[in-house]
Amino acid sequence: MARARHLASVPANQRATGLDERAWQRRRTPGGETSELPTQIPRELKLRIYRAMLLSRRLDERLMALQRQGRIGFHVGHRGEEAAIIGAAAALRSQDWLVPCYREFGALLFRGAPLSVYLDQMFGNDADPGHGHQMPDHFHSKQHRCLSVSAPIGTQIPHAVGLAHAARLKGKDDVALVFFGDGATSSNDFHAALNFAGVWRAPVVFACRNNGYAISLPSAKQTASRDFACKAAAYGIRGEKVDGNDVLAVYRATRDALEAAARGDGPTLLELVTYRLDAHSSSDDPRFYRSDEEVAAAAAHEPIARMKRELVDAGDLDDAADAALREAVEAEIADALRVAQARPKPALDTLHKDVYADTPWHLRTTAEAEKGGTTSWK
Repeated sequence: MARARHLASVPANQRATGLDERAWQRRRTPGGETSELPTQIPRELKLRIYRAMLLSRRLDERLMALQRQGRIGFHVGHRGEEAAIIGAAAALRSQDWLVPCYREFGALLFRGAPLSVYLDQMFGNDADPGHGHQMPDHFHSKQHRCLSVSAPIGTQIPHAVGLAHAARLKGKDDVALVFFGDGATSSNDFHAALNFAGVWRAPVVFACRNNGYAISLPSAKQTASRDFACKAAAYGIRGEKVDGNDVLAVYRATRDALEAAARGDGPTLLELVTYRLDAHSSSDDPRFYRSDEEVAAAAAHEPIARMKRELVDAGDLDDAADAALREAVEAEIADALRVAQARPKPALDTLHKDVYADTPWHLRTTAEAEKGGTTSWK
């Protein structure tokens, strides 16, 4: 049976797939916004989470502006979804795997990846780990146990299950955390992955970011189920619905699910209810399918301001410390962007690097002709 945790606010377009109104009200605190979670989470971790949310929000805004200026080709943002992403990533252990969708660059950064790992890929420069082969926002980092973003919707879900199942067969203690949007629950890969994971008790946590829309299709029109978490029952696994704008609720729910998977108790489907404040991507115009009034209502519950109130109320943050954090984030982003933009594009001889084990003869011949008889395509 799917459970619900700390749902303080649900966007209007998700009410049809959300909790009933009575359950909704039961989970409101007197202020309507404050998390119900106990305060065992260390102050240092809460401040680290808050800083990561600030950084990912500001970086998101800068990258969207750079795309509009023609400096990068594409961007998929996550403004408004920071709690769902950072809160889940904060629960990962060092040996666990991050399997992103395409909005989770903040999760990669929280795992310790420097900004350069992400920005070099965004600009496709000569330091890009993918050598410019992928479109922007298709990041990865083997060092930080983060799989590559996969463009087709939902294909990363069975990848995560296979990875987790293989780790279990090898006697490892790894758990995979895989992100996907509500739209991916309509894919064949979602069904196949959850069915396999349920049968084999694979150590995987499914994090469904229900941000209200599958590009332009509202969540309420995408499924006849009362929500997405209840779909877990069909696969014999746990399901839990979480307020995805409450970063501490997300952290605790993900931590519990990861611990259960590591114990051998099988997978969990988490539905993280949040709202996408910006367009689906830099190629989308949301004015065609939702109103400004709807967005404004959702913005009143956005997660960063909510986390700041949480910290201030707990005595963990004041205005001066908040201003210093924001100034440091701005400086870090500005420095990293300056370096990434200044780097040259990848050399021509990296065009097929990591593509072929042995470069085909016709490509070798072309390269040799262009380079006067020498080539480094190996």
